[in-house]
Amino acid sequence: MKKILNNDSMVPIKSFSDVTKFHGHVCPGSAIGYKASEAGLNELKSSNASDEEIVAIVENDSCAVDAVQVVTGCTFGKGNLIFLDHGKQVYTFYNRKTDDGVRVVLKDSFSVDLLAPKLNQLRAKVNAGNATELEKEDLKSMVLDVSNEILEIPYKNMFEIEHIKMEVPSKARIFKSVKCSECGEMVSENRSRIQSGEIVCIPCFNE
Repeated sequence: MKKILNNDSMVPIKSFSDVTKFHGHVCPGSAIGYKASEAGLNELKSSNASDEEIVAIVENDSCAVDAVQVVTGCTFGKGNLIFLDHGKQVYTFYNRKTDDGVRVVLKDSFSVDLLAPKLNQLRAKVNAGNATELEKEDLKSMVLDVSNEILEIPYKNMFEIEHIKMEVPSKARIFKSVKCSECGEMVSENRSRIQSGEIVCIPCFNE
């Protein structure tokens, strides 16, 4: 098996091994997220966010987003990781200090299937429990190799890059907690609902 390479970014960013430690395993999805983050920080000429100075807007909830969190320092807890459930390999990065935004879109010409045509077929066989021990090892090796290959691709060959002007994302706010009148659990005030004149949480409101 090949060893996963460290990045050769123009700005200092964390290595892919840091992503793997956080994500738990090597995969093409985390490699794509790593390259998207590399593209965003390089185009913004910025290092990762120690606080809220960088904002990342992700349009999917794939393995790639774990890489975005590690490389950019944007997290849900800090309020500078925004999730839009669009199911698209699109990543937008914004620097509050420079007011510069960049939209990073995976090209339709890029495909993991083209890099490793047998990967999905072999993965399906392993997941179905029909693979031999040798095929399981082949899958691990294939995943590592294709992830490594993705990391070696210049990000401009993988993504459409567009610098954009965008509405400044709101900074994270802290809301007080209120008690749901139905289940008795505490809920953030901004996520509570009013039902029959009483405060309820979203699950109780939906019921």
